[in-house]
Amino acid sequence: MEIKADEISALIKAQIKEYDHKVESKDVGTVITVGDGIALVYGLDQAMLGELLVFPDDVYGMVLNLEEDHVGAVLLGNDRGIKEGDMVKRTGRVVEVPVGDGLLGRVVNALGQPIDGLGEIKATKHRPIERIAPGVMKRKSVDTPLQTGITVIDAMIPIGRGQRELIIGDRQTGKTAIAIDTILNQKGKNCLCVYVAIGQKNSSVALIVEKLRVHGALSYTTVVSATASELAPLQYIAPYAGVTMAEEWMEQGKDVLIVYDDLSKHAVAYRTLSLLLKRSPGREAYPGDVFYLHSRLLERACKLAPEYGGGSITALPIVETQAGDISAYIPTNVISITDGQIFLMTELFNAGQRPAVDSGFSVSRVGSAAQIKAMKQVSGSLKIDLASYQELLAFSQFGSDLDESTKNVLHHGSILMEVLKQKQYVNHSVEQQIIELFAAKHRFLEKLDLAKVRPCLEELYQYMEAKHQDILKQIREEKVISQEMDRSLKDIMNDFMTSYLSTHE
Repeated sequence: MEIKADEISALIKAQIKEYDHKVESKDVGTVITVGDGIALVYGLDQAMLGELLVFPDDVYGMVLNLEEDHVGAVLLGNDRGIKEGDMVKRTGRVVEVPVGDGLLGRVVNALGQPIDGLGEIKATKHRPIERIAPGVMKRKSVDTPLQTGITVIDAMIPIGRGQRELIIGDRQTGKTAIAIDTILNQKGKNCLCVYVAIGQKNSSVALIVEKLRVHGALSYTTVVSATASELAPLQYIAPYAGVTMAEEWMEQGKDVLIVYDDLSKHAVAYRTLSLLLKRSPGREAYPGDVFYLHSRLLERACKLAPEYGGGSITALPIVETQAGDISAYIPTNVISITDGQIFLMTELFNAGQRPAVDSGFSVSRVGSAAQIKAMKQVSGSLKIDLASYQELLAFSQFGSDLDESTKNVLHHGSILMEVLKQKQYVNHSVEQQIIELFAAKHRFLEKLDLAKVRPCLEELYQYMEAKHQDILKQIREEKVISQEMDRSLKDIMNDFMTSYLSTHE
């Protein structure tokens, strides 16, 4: 074959013409050691804290330690395919999750990927999971109630939109039940919900999702799940992913409720990572920055001022105690960050008082500002009456001779305890709560046996709904009990109780 010089030169010229000169610079490191979901990487001098790294087999990692000669990364996937000497690439991006309305009604993992089998999430926007909380000037004081539908909480430990209220107690005392009931009660109240499950059993999360679906609450709820079977890094980032999704809605001017269930397991996951990264252990082997871990998370819940959209995030973190010890490290940390706590007591739970809320230890530091006036009118003396009852109950166990006034206080207290009993998934509207507490406050229930208190109240409310809709409507709209309404309610309850006692003797 004859080689033609002019053809070769023409071909070379064409190739030179088409040559696109691009210099691509990649920041690449090598794995020094890997194991237990932790990798030490050499050569990534420019890496940022929280940055995503790409390991072999498309496994992602997140930078958590910035050392002088290497970086420590936690792996967000399986480390079986990664070995010493493997190449690691920087992405230049921090960990992000999808946000927006496409997440409503979905169950996702800590990275925002769907795990409910309902296909891909249509998200147009992503946000980094770490973000500085809104400053003082962007915030507004809490002034709108977030109704839980649970009488004992709405009456004595009210929660306002934009508040952080801790739910604390031993295991199996009904902490998650309160959080789920609160989510169910937001139906039709223009409040979106995010439920973050950290370190729970897969079966427990599936049960909660099913409950939300059955009660029609899943349509306005996103479930972020990082179960006990998942890696510690995913459990660590789950609550940050949840609050990032909530922030998107808050900035659109919407109200959001977020539940962290629970932060004790979150702290344990972080402790695991910290110890593996060889950070210095402190009290109870937790690292020194475990307070900052929760404070930067919970500070992101707030009520924004109207000029910034006026949205809010209400946070309900859950913390588990051991044998009621609220002076342990994580409980004291979270108590000091939040605006009050709902304390659940094992003894009350075992005695059949459910929800097992201890009115003495429980407190809301801002909620009363958000309470409607009608609720303040009927619940003003409730906490004092219960405190007197608890005190006298302790003394009455020592002696049998009690004077009449002591007997009255004890009887009234025991009736109040019955009034505050409530079944799970049975939420009470504000009007129902006010009617029941009004009846208890003005001693209309004193002649009843304890077993008949709850059935009587149910009948009373049905009677009000059937015959006195106008009063319920007035309570709902005006949010105050006028003198005229006070008289009307007393007359109605007198008549009702007379007929009830005569028919139920």
